[in-house]
Amino acid sequence: MGNRTVLITGGAGFVGSHLADDLLERGYSVRALDNLSPQVHGPGAKRPDYLAPDVELVVGDIRDEAIVRRAVDGVDAVFHFAATVGVGQSMYQIANYTSINGDGTAVLLEALAQKPVERLVVASSMSIYGEGLYRTADGELVPGTERSIEQLRGHDWEVRDVDGEPLTPVPTPETKCPAVPSVYAISKYQQERLCMTVGRAYGIPTVGLRFFNIYGTRQALSNPYTGVLAIFASRFLNNSAPLINEDGRQRRDFVSVHDIAQACCLALEKSEAADQVFNVGSGEHFSITEVAERMAKVLGKREIEPEIVGKCRVGDIRNCFADITLAREVLGYEPKVAFEDGLRDLAEWLEGQTAVDRVADASKELAARGLAV
Repeated sequence: MGNRTVLITGGAGFVGSHLADDLLERGYSVRALDNLSPQVHGPGAKRPDYLAPDVELVVGDIRDEAIVRRAVDGVDAVFHFAATVGVGQSMYQIANYTSINGDGTAVLLEALAQKPVERLVVASSMSIYGEGLYRTADGELVPGTERSIEQLRGHDWEVRDVDGEPLTPVPTPETKCPAVPSVYAISKYQQERLCMTVGRAYGIPTVGLRFFNIYGTRQALSNPYTGVLAIFASRFLNNSAPLINEDGRQRRDFVSVHDIAQACCLALEKSEAADQVFNVGSGEHFSITEVAERMAKVLGKREIEPEIVGKCRVGDIRNCFADITLAREVLGYEPKVAFEDGLRDLAEWLEGQTAVDRVADASKELAARGLAV
């Protein structure tokens, strides 16, 4: 599909800009549609310096029909990344999340129904699984169930079976039924299903990519609802301790933005990927405390120990990490960035960055609304 024009909605952001770099290297022309949200890009919206100069930037809202029609005109493929992101914030900015993520996707799909493209790739999320897959003491695989508010108030963080015995987390495959425990998760599943359903109806080969915890350069350090590594980086840059919910033993799959971009290019070019959804992660997992300690070491901030706050945000989950077997088999995807190497790359970039630490304010907002227990 070389010498084609590709649109990336949300293309001036963290993931979109890295994908744009890779697509340009592969010979594609790239157009980005982005609203340059102040929460992500800071006040006084302007084209970010990191966005490649060869990218054509269309500034506008994904819900604006005229802007979207202009953005999709003449393109051969679309990556749909435009979304507002954050589990905690989604639980009180309910209308905003459902409008941007749901209505925005619907506007885009109506435009594509009139002008179908050769490939649509939608950014889904691991959040749609809720709790990941678990194994019982007897070896049976079972889906993790949502922990009750009463359990969380008692600081019992583990996911348990019907007899109250703790379950052991295992890699989560695409076959696990979605559980959508937050407004954000609901909106991301809606985005995925809208794209897959409408794509099939209008003959647009569509691929859903369920991203796990992405980290890397260009992430919005002053956005307290972004990825956990960027939030920790913001705290370390301000010589403050990272705040860790629950007991810090919850486990996640952290994947480099460069591997995410690799998977996106494969989803665009592999004909076998059409009409399928794939997990995109590293295939490894770490506890949140371990991640904070590793980051402190890389940043030369070992004296700053993480603070275990012993609370949980409503909508958070205990464990979820990726089974990437399907992406390996169908896409030929193979993670290339080891976690330590990715952290060093991030640390080098952080040396020239400043961050407004809004983490404490965000925590107070959630507590005031009864969304932290």
